Amino acid sequence: MTLAPETTDLKVQLRLDDDWFTVCDLSQLMPGRGVAALLPDGRQVALFRDRAGELYGIDNRDPFVGAAVLSRGLTGTHEGRPFVASPLLKQRFDLLSGQCLDDETVKVTAYEVRAR
Repeated sequence: MTLAPETTDLKVQLRLDDDWFTVCDLSQLMPGRGVAALLPDGRQVALFRDRAGELYGIDNRDPFVGAAVLSRGLTGTHEGRPFVASPLLKQRFDLLSGQCLDDETVKVTAYEVRAR
């Protein structure tokens, strides 16, 4: 049996400064898997959708190695907070705040995300 992909008219948007930037269709985000997107200024964002439908966005660049790989990390929860673990050195980043859970001196930008 083949399952049809989810279809929706909803768009994923990030708050950039005082405006909303449309990134992709909501159907492009599969629960538990990250997607990288290019922002207008050339930076990359890692977008995630959890199994409950919540959306998250953080910088895609891993600050420990400088590679744009966080969208390829494994997602999970720690003390009820969602995180992504870098696929390279495995540091975990809180998807709500961008705070590194393994080194309190390191943080990546977290974005407000919505589907409209």
